[in-house]
Amino acid sequence: MRVRRALVSVHDKTGVVDFARALAGLGVEILSTGGTARLLRVSGVPVREVSDVTGFPEMLDGRVKTLHPKIHGGILARRDVPAHLEALDRHGVPPIDLVVVALYPFEATVAKPGVTLAEAIEQIDVGGPTLIRAAAKNHASVGVVTDRSQYALVLDELRAQEGGLSEATRYRLAQEAFRRTAQYDAAIAAYLRAPGATGAAPGAADELPARLRLDAERALALRYGENPHQAAAFYRPLDGPRAGLAAVRQLHGPELGYNNLLDFSAALGLLLEFEEPAAVVIKHTNPCGVALGATAGEAMARAKACDPVSIYGGIVGVNRTLDLAVVQELAGIFVEILFAPAFAPDALEELRRTKKKCRVFEAPCDRARAPSQVVEYRSVWGGLLAQTADLTDLDAGALKTVSKRQPTAAELAALTFAWRVAKHAKSNAIVLATRGQVVGVGAGQMNRVDSARLAVMRAQELGLETRGSVCASDAFFPFRDGLDVVAKAGATAVVHPGGSLRDDEVIKAADEHGMAMVLTGIRHFRH
Repeated sequence: MRVRRALVSVHDKTGVVDFARALAGLGVEILSTGGTARLLRVSGVPVREVSDVTGFPEMLDGRVKTLHPKIHGGILARRDVPAHLEALDRHGVPPIDLVVVALYPFEATVAKPGVTLAEAIEQIDVGGPTLIRAAAKNHASVGVVTDRSQYALVLDELRAQEGGLSEATRYRLAQEAFRRTAQYDAAIAAYLRAPGATGAAPGAADELPARLRLDAERALALRYGENPHQAAAFYRPLDGPRAGLAAVRQLHGPELGYNNLLDFSAALGLLLEFEEPAAVVIKHTNPCGVALGATAGEAMARAKACDPVSIYGGIVGVNRTLDLAVVQELAGIFVEILFAPAFAPDALEELRRTKKKCRVFEAPCDRARAPSQVVEYRSVWGGLLAQTADLTDLDAGALKTVSKRQPTAAELAALTFAWRVAKHAKSNAIVLATRGQVVGVGAGQMNRVDSARLAVMRAQELGLETRGSVCASDAFFPFRDGLDVVAKAGATAVVHPGGSLRDDEVIKAADEHGMAMVLTGIRHFRH
């Protein structure tokens, strides 16, 4: 198929002048619209306006430009059907052999903070997807280009094939074209379905659609999965703004593994709980060191002290610029990943010099700018599970003190800190903490009393003081035995959801121990 005429209409005009000039140099007539036509003309590229072909001007502020039989007839006509060619000739419709379209930037528009529904609507392309779909449908006769990354490929083949595009190339371009329009429509549907589009209150039907279509690109091919005999890759969603692991940037170190990414995600999620300077250490997706401080260095020192054994081979993050004070706290300690929102130049230089095997990442850690709504997906045998992410924080006004003793202000601050950490530990989770520092964590046990014993045991083994600490439990205490364990260790206050059939028994135990007990009414299971 020889390309004699091309329709070029692109919103992203990067590289389009050189591409169109090269097409013209191959004897291709260029049809174009609006701003693209003006750019080509002032750049010295011969161009014919679409309105000259249709005999109809652009109208409605550019909403209607190419929606005309003389355009779509030229694209959709089958070259192997004589009646189609006769119809083109009879109506004066010029055949169009190549369609080059870059759509309005809907995805980029809705990713901007504060975008209005009206602004988003104006960035819904109508003519562009129609042109792309028409050309892709008729790929037996027409080539379709939907991204500037395809310009070089198309030009190389046109030069090599004496102005022609092979059937295989047209087919591949059509595949990509339909993928692009599907992605574009999915982004529009997702935005309009989201409560933020209209300001409506979210509901289950809005957050979890009846039909689920995921569109993602492979961002990393991983060496292997959880174990060397398993294949693995990291996929980045194509829809919406980049967040979480999709927004990080590697500054140093070897390639990532599957387990690294699981732990990295867990660490980033935990770090986003805090607005104050904070440091977290994650091992096997569980927190083993979490602390606040006046500076990132102080927070790192306190987090390391939580568990100086388990930090080896862990994932470490701070939510402030990582400076030499943090690097010095980690001297002689191997960590798999170290991340922060920014790095002081001398600290980054020192990390590159002393930690050759540590993966160093720049990662957004601003809690205020984190997505307010996220849907999590997990594969199970035979399907997918979906749920809204557990982003709920404590509502101080909803807390209910059920013990005889009220918590002190210091205890309440420590309970809030411990509760945020417990949210990120595997169930059953028990966290012992002081104000701004984890003392002991019991996670992933089959019963809550064993989690309590484990939290106390880990603290005592590491020489950490449990007396005067507070306790957070991700779910209610089904019996008083778990509470008795932490009370014996010296915990003075406890926070948990409540709701057990034996709540009265557990509250009575708290009163016997002189503990303050606060109920949240919110459970934080993490399986």
